[in-house]
Amino acid sequence: MRLDGKVALVTGAGSGIGRASALALAGAGAAVVVLGHRKEHADDVLAEIERAGGTGMAVGGDVADEAGMAGIVDQVDERFGRLDVVLANAGINGVWAPLEELTVDEWRTTIDTNLTGTFITVKYAAPLLRRQGGSVVITSSINGTRTFSNTGASAYSSSKAGQVAFAKMVAVELAQDRVRVNVICPGAIETEIDDNTEQRDLDDVQVPVEYPEGQIPLTHGRPGSAQQVADLVLFLASDASAHITGTEVWIDGGQSLLV
Repeated sequence: MRLDGKVALVTGAGSGIGRASALALAGAGAAVVVLGHRKEHADDVLAEIERAGGTGMAVGGDVADEAGMAGIVDQVDERFGRLDVVLANAGINGVWAPLEELTVDEWRTTIDTNLTGTFITVKYAAPLLRRQGGSVVITSSINGTRTFSNTGASAYSSSKAGQVAFAKMVAVELAQDRVRVNVICPGAIETEIDDNTEQRDLDDVQVPVEYPEGQIPLTHGRPGSAQQVADLVLFLASDASAHITGTEVWIDGGQSLLV
């Protein structure tokens, strides 16, 4: 699965799934625009790409910042003159709390980053993608799509469900210009996203559930790796998935089938 001559934009690329995917896309021959919330993290990933013989550009930015994202896409156009692949991966877990305790500001912060940020990313990337066709991959989650047992994750799960609906809508809209839009739904993956999670007063509202031994059947409870998700991203970005659009793919070792 080669991407020689193509340009990819990866948001949330400073760590975890975004970093692994940026490296995988670069390894397949794409020039990768590495977008991190912190520029220094994006710089580190680009340096790793360049050490391996790849090329790209590092930028810092907030996907919920409309003007900032529009400017980043303009930089991509000026530098490369095209955009073929977008991985809309930036996201936060945000605050997990009982309904009455979750503030409106906390809700908005999660929705703004995860759902509105995805909308802004795809909206401004679309004109470049339409020029020659391409692939959009959106990182959602098992939460809000097949799993609803994480009581208190109402903002996060709503944002993830919204991403799937958004992808299906724009998959039809962009298909006429040969732009495919798909969604990946990871389960437990070894990343750092839990570092930005605040869980508050959940003991009294969680519903007790007795799971079978090991919540991830395929691996006897072991979480997946960011590299495994990156392999899926590479498939969906490449011509190997040329007839797939508007589809969500769960990558969770069967976890969401239990919980």
